[in-house]
Parts: sequence; C-alpha cells; structure tokens
Amino acid sequence: MSKVSPGPTTGFLVWRLSNKWRVAVDRAVAPLGLTHAQYSLVSSLHGMQRAGERPSQRRLADHTGLEALYVSKLARALESAGLIDRTRDPRDPRAVQLTLTEQGQAITRQAIDVVQELHQQLLEPLGGLGAPRTRAFTDELRTLLDAPLTPFPPNGQRSTP
Repeated sequence: MSKVSPGPTTGFLVWRLSNKWRVAVDRAVAPLGLTHAQYSLVSSLHGMQRAGERPSQRRLADHTGLEALYVSKLARALESAGLIDRTRDPRDPRAVQLTLTEQGQAITRQAIDVVQELHQQLLEPLGGLGAPRTRAFTDELRTLLDAPLTPFPPNGQRSTP
C-alpha cells in the first residue's frame, strides 16, 4: 500500500516553482525578443565569454543542462536574429563554437538586468539575495541538482547490477 502525502510532494512544488519562474522570465524578456530558454543560453554564454571562454554548443548544453539538440536549435534561431555567431572550432571541425554578437551582448545585458530584478522579487520572502535563508535554500538546491537520478523501469522493479 502506498503512503499518501498530506500535501503537495516536493517534486510537485519544485515543478510548480520551475514553471512559475519560466513563465515570469518568458514574460519579462519577451519585449527583448527572447524566450526563457534563449535567455538561459545567451546569459550563460555572456558569463562564459566574460570568463574568457568561447564554448562549443556541447559545452553550453552541459553548462545549462539543456539537451544538445535543443541548444543547437536555439543557437540557430539566435544566429538568425543576429544575437550570436556560430563558427566551426578550428581544433575540432565537428564542434561549433558560439559567441555573442555586439547586438547580442547589448540585448543580453538588458535581459540580465530584467531577470535580476525578478530574481530579487522571487527571493524577497526569504529575506532577499544575501539573506541566510536564501543562501541555505541555494545550498539545498545545489545538493538536489548534484544528486543522480536513475529512473526505475515501468514495472517498478529495481534492477540489480
């Protein structure tokens, strides 16, 4: 017999918070011509470029947690919009390196400012960006993100190695 939770499960709450955040960012960056997923890509690329890196699509996919195929699709759309350049990696002809264009940098900086304001609003109930509760929450999120998840087969039976 399964245990019934007295309220929403942690997974449900994480999903709801994730959706709330995605919708808020989508709405906030739409006037700049971006979606949440595109923002995730350009803001990550912005940070990586500031650190002196010129990442490949694969590296950016690993950094963002997005599927490589989805990053490729997003990168093509952002290239068409004039926000990024996609070039072959001279060290690996199969790899594509990404860089923000001048226009991409300007749009990304605007988008980062908008999203940082949203971020402050989101964390206000915990005391704001630098609050101890916010730092603890961030640490807990990192712990969960670092935990491996292995799906069970549909019949619910765990396989033994």
